[in-house]
Amino acid sequence: MLSRLFGFHRRPFESLSEQEILALAISSEEDDGRIYRSYADGLRDQFPQSAKIFEEMADEEDTHRQALIELHRKRFGETIPLIRREHVRGYYQREPDWLVKPLGIDKVRAAAEQMENQAYRFYLEAAKRCTDASTRELLGDLAHTEKAHEALAQRLGSSHTPREVKEQEAAAERRQFILTFVQPGLAGLMDGSVSTLAPIFAAAFATQDTRQTFLVGLSASVGAGISMGFTEAAHDDGKLSGRGSPVKRGLASGIMTATGGLGHALPYLIPQFWTATIIAVCVVFVELWAIAFIQNRYMETPFLRAAFQVVLGGALVFAAGILIGSA
Repeated sequence: MLSRLFGFHRRPFESLSEQEILALAISSEEDDGRIYRSYADGLRDQFPQSAKIFEEMADEEDTHRQALIELHRKRFGETIPLIRREHVRGYYQREPDWLVKPLGIDKVRAAAEQMENQAYRFYLEAAKRCTDASTRELLGDLAHTEKAHEALAQRLGSSHTPREVKEQEAAAERRQFILTFVQPGLAGLMDGSVSTLAPIFAAAFATQDTRQTFLVGLSASVGAGISMGFTEAAHDDGKLSGRGSPVKRGLASGIMTATGGLGHALPYLIPQFWTATIIAVCVVFVELWAIAFIQNRYMETPFLRAAFQVVLGGALVFAAGILIGSA
């Protein structure tokens, strides 16, 4: 494990023979083509035009691989040594495609540009280390090709994803983000912030004990978070509604519900009752206005209407908690 982490037992790039350099280039092109096709598969359902970009980029990598294999066959025969980027110290690494795809179209395109730039630098260094004229010529040509490909995503994008299509894809991506994360998260934050007001402040004014109040708030917040998370995940698998992964929605709802309640429960870790209560009231104020802001920012609810609804509802629940606790 340590040897893999710190690069022990890896070969330095300078020690590779020309055959090994060609083998490394072939395996790298294979990996890059596989990554681009994975990007295309991940984008095809929602963003078919952008998927075409990465299909063409994968085809380009296949062309490079075939040229490298043909050169290896002429110089060294049919058997290509097994050498990959993780076997070479200091060689550029690739992020697994499953780490990149969820980041969105723009991030995937940026990742593709970085891949091409890294490949360009590799071919430049590889060409310097080769003495065979045909090998140096091919590697140099590939370096120039990869350099030109740094802008390939934009060039292909201009033909496959004109402005209208990009705007549609961006709108669809934003809508999916709202359905999967913002909407359940906002519902959770509202539930956690508002529904826990009454029990927390009722306990506070009934007991005047900050520790007991904190325990009530903690249990109410965590319990509500678990309940909301499971409810969100269980009632809709997202396949027909298009709201996305139930696990992601459940986590967003559950975490934000617990956060909303804990926000005004945590001040009761302070031993002084009135100090803790004043801070908790300030936190409630911030929470309610944050909810109004999110509604206005993502749900396009007019800010004044969102503020009136949230603040009024929160104030009524807050007052109910104080009245019940003071009775």
